[in-house]
Amino acid sequence: MKRTIYDDDHEAFRSSVKEFLDRQVTPHLEQHIADKAIPREFWIEAGKQGFLGLEIPEEYGGSEAGDYRFNAVLTEELAKVNMALPSCVGIHADIVAPYLVHLTDEEQKKRWLPGFCSGEMLTAIGMTEPSGGSDLAALKTTAVKDGEDWVLNGSKTFITNGYSGDLIVVAARTSPEKKARGITLFGVEADRDGFSRGRKLDKVGQDESDTAELFFEDVRVPDANIIGELDSGFIHMMTFLPQERLGSAITNLAHAAQILDETLQYTKDRKAFGQSIGQFQHNKFLLAELYTQVEVTQHYVDQCVMAHTRGELTPIDAAKAKWWTAQVQSDVLDHCVQLHGGYGFMNEYRVARAWRDARVTKIWAGSNEIMKELIGRDLGL
Repeated sequence: MKRTIYDDDHEAFRSSVKEFLDRQVTPHLEQHIADKAIPREFWIEAGKQGFLGLEIPEEYGGSEAGDYRFNAVLTEELAKVNMALPSCVGIHADIVAPYLVHLTDEEQKKRWLPGFCSGEMLTAIGMTEPSGGSDLAALKTTAVKDGEDWVLNGSKTFITNGYSGDLIVVAARTSPEKKARGITLFGVEADRDGFSRGRKLDKVGQDESDTAELFFEDVRVPDANIIGELDSGFIHMMTFLPQERLGSAITNLAHAAQILDETLQYTKDRKAFGQSIGQFQHNKFLLAELYTQVEVTQHYVDQCVMAHTRGELTPIDAAKAKWWTAQVQSDVLDHCVQLHGGYGFMNEYRVARAWRDARVTKIWAGSNEIMKELIGRDLGL
């Protein structure tokens, strides 16, 4: 069924993104894997194309599209290449961006946003901690007031862009007695004394994504680096999590659909017992099921995109989209590996890397179990 949420402007933007990726990214994918990072040159070029500032006002170097569908198009095209690109770019341009646009004052905007848009300043967000996982309210990183500064101590883990990020949005506990209502967000520049990074984490998949541990040992940051309101960090995070989860859903489905298309072609080309393997009834029926599953899911995600564009997406609908697309992707890619036979288990085959890369999507942005818990509570259970 034809998708209807995009118009000619969105499709023209899609063409420009695709051309950029074909030129700037695809020829260098193996090097990105070897380096366990996306090079800064990519970010600079993406900035020149205007891909990093879709939500940023023009006066600070952004394009201020005012239409989340452009974010969705960018995410879809990145996901067709691999999972690491929408992960890294999404953290910067789709997840951190709202914090810096909606919660910062004029001085902070002038200080941070131009470099954010140009790709000269890469960002990350420090929520997850070694002992906390999805329980953001239980974070242990602290920020204690000392004169005009705050002194941060603690650690974060599984931080995308953590190894190369220049500005980290850090959640820290400022009023322990208030529990969840005593958390504040800080902008921490990576050159501050006491800030350090651990090794690049050795992940099962998404080798191109630099994922790191972050450490804060008596890191001093001024009042001028508080993002949003004091002790309101948890509320701020809950406000912007639906967009993060929607971005994850868009990524999951676009990635699964791309690999499914490639697998369909493989089943047409691969011969066994005198015919293409796609012609065997089991495989034919399986592919029919997978395509139906992807297309039906696509229309739910598209409606979520439209709801978010109108400012109407609820946290519960975002949770549904996040967990369901992660599950659909997992099922689709597992079958795609099976359809490739032994070749599906070889890292040289894209389907194998896609299968590995996708597994984390049932864990990050709130695990699927947490998503179901939120949905269940909404049902009055």
